Amino acid sequence: MVQQGEQAIRYGGAREPERPLGRSIRRGMLCRCPHCGDGRLFRAFLKPVDACAVCGEEIFHHRADDLPAYLVILVVGHVLLTGYMLTDMAFRVSPWVHLAIWVPLAILAAILTIQPIKGGVIGLQWALKMHGFGGTDHEATDPGRGGPIS
Repeated sequence: MVQQGEQAIRYGGAREPERPLGRSIRRGMLCRCPHCGDGRLFRAFLKPVDACAVCGEEIFHHRADDLPAYLVILVVGHVLLTGYMLTDMAFRVSPWVHLAIWVPLAILAAILTIQPIKGGVIGLQWALKMHGFGGTDHEATDPGRGGPIS
């Protein structure tokens, strides 16, 4: 655990502002800048801005990669599977009817949840100072490692 004195020395003598995890994820899920909560996080559907227009926080460091898609599959799959099983117990219908109902619902749910989930992942990375959000870019000093240099 890093002491406050060590933290001040590590960051050039100035105390690093607090980055609450829950607030950062919530702001990201609302598609807002995890730092100020006012600026837009996305310039297109899934394309984040390079920097916040309000506070200037650089967002281009994020490495969301496949985690948002995995989380969408996890959430949507569990919700739709529960819905399918409950309706299948109540109403006996053809598999074609289930396909006609559940496939469009799956597509719609995935489209509606991917942007907030990606925003939440970016907020998580910002709060934990991952991938250059902490003021240092370990990837530049040791490409491919993705972590602090020992």
